[in-house]
Amino acid sequence: MTKESRSTAKDEPFPRGVPKPAQRALASAGYTRLDQLTTARESDLAALHGMGPKALNLLKEALKREGKTFRT
Repeated sequence: MTKESRSTAKDEPFPRGVPKPAQRALASAGYTRLDQLTTARESDLAALHGMGPKALNLLKEALKREGKTFRT
């Protein structure tokens, strides 16, 4: 694999470890990148089919590392 073809964290729409069902749920709701989640309430994301507590915690931590949060 060449250096150019390797995926980096910035290339990925969501943090590593977010389960595929959660990624599909987010995509179905129109979210394709982590920074878009700042416009969503955590409770609304939790209600999505396929979104579980593990995914929510990973997303919340990733936003926190960037100094961001879900909408309140």
